Amino acid sequence: MFLLIAEYTGLFGHIVDPYFEGSLIQSISTQLHHHEWNGLKFWDLVQPFFMFIVGVALPFSYTKRSSRGDSERELLIHAIKRSLLMLFFGWALYCIGPGKITFRFQNVLAQLSVGYIIAFLIINLSIWKQLSISLLLLVITEIIYRTFSIPGFDQPFTPDKNFGAYFDLLISGELSADHWVSFNAIPTTSHVIWGVLAGKLLLSNKTPYQKVKILVIAGIIGLMIGYGLNPITPIIKRISTSSFVIVSGGWCLLSLAFSYWIIDILKFQRWSTIFAIVGMNPLFIYLFAESGGAKWIYNIVKPFSFGLLYWLDIIQINVITSLMVWILLWYICYWLYMRKIFIKI
Repeated sequence: MFLLIAEYTGLFGHIVDPYFEGSLIQSISTQLHHHEWNGLKFWDLVQPFFMFIVGVALPFSYTKRSSRGDSERELLIHAIKRSLLMLFFGWALYCIGPGKITFRFQNVLAQLSVGYIIAFLIINLSIWKQLSISLLLLVITEIIYRTFSIPGFDQPFTPDKNFGAYFDLLISGELSADHWVSFNAIPTTSHVIWGVLAGKLLLSNKTPYQKVKILVIAGIIGLMIGYGLNPITPIIKRISTSSFVIVSGGWCLLSLAFSYWIIDILKFQRWSTIFAIVGMNPLFIYLFAESGGAKWIYNIVKPFSFGLLYWLDIIQINVITSLMVWILLWYICYWLYMRKIFIKI
């Protein structure tokens, strides 16, 4: 979430300017944008991380509510309400820009609403059953894409010529300008399920180093399978191919293992507070930034930064302005954090 709100400040767009050509900044900036189609960049992992960590949190929430006496029925009703609200907010964001009702479901909230409710419904199944269901979702997706035969949409790994594009035309009458598809909600549900399994592992009685070992082994297996599938099924985030889901899932597991080792085992915790402050109000800051809040703050900061820093290069001023907006977005979360205000659904 900390990185995600930076995207809304325009920072990543500024640092790809030719002004930084040949510098370390430009090298970093290439990883802060989605891959055009077939391949994997760091920014392609942000949504999988988000969906995965929601899955990790689910067993903790489930256990806490159960321990305080919530019945299975109450837990189910709460999960359904949460899923529907995420779907509503995700869909509503697409209506702001055009100023009219638009049926698109391609952002992280809309897609997470599907993964969340499926993961909740199978949370009490055995590890192997949950894992099997997650892999079945990928197999089903693979089969549908490869066997869909309607002319014009029978090229599984070609932009706007695949089943995902046809599905979007069917439900919304339009295609995404960047080739994203709503059907991604089905294969990326696997990220949430794998997060649930990781969360259960963290709650288990295994020793901390056993937990890290399992996470690392699972993550390496994910990378080997995901990258190994690439010649057969291309790694494409924009349509969430099975190879992409598996390889990004591997990175999710390794990232969790590293974070758990650093923060929970070695107790290097203070540095992470700056990120936790944003992560504890993810819904609020995402909706605020996505619905124009970041742009609103940018317009407030811009006159002062451009007026006071007139002696700098225009690109430098743009970067500094974006950094100031990023800090202010973080400060909003900090203000809420200090007052123990956490926006939840």
